[in-house]
Amino acid sequence: MDKRIQLGYCTFEGFKILAKNYLDIEDHPLFHTVKQLLQKREITPADVAEYLMPKSTDSNCETSLQSLIGALENAPRKAKQEVGIEESTLSEGKEQRILSSKSWDLAQVF
Repeated sequence: MDKRIQLGYCTFEGFKILAKNYLDIEDHPLFHTVKQLLQKREITPADVAEYLMPKSTDSNCETSLQSLIGALENAPRKAKQEVGIEESTLSEGKEQRILSSKSWDLAQVF
């Protein structure tokens, strides 16, 4: 039996859902900056959610979005070309890892 888990990176559409859930906003002047950065950088939805979560009672949507923008500016750039898939299979009972430039696939072999 194989089990596959595909973990992708956050898109602007995913960010908007997270912003609505965590900040209760549907639009903000900083959304344009976030959209541009998400097109060039790789960050997981979980990391985006971490930056959007209020850290104190003084936090507001402006500080949360600025924090996310800072993280995006330091996030890895997206690969310009898709890299081929490398496979490394270990002995029975071990895991098989398939790495690609767009996502991680982990298959556990039983």
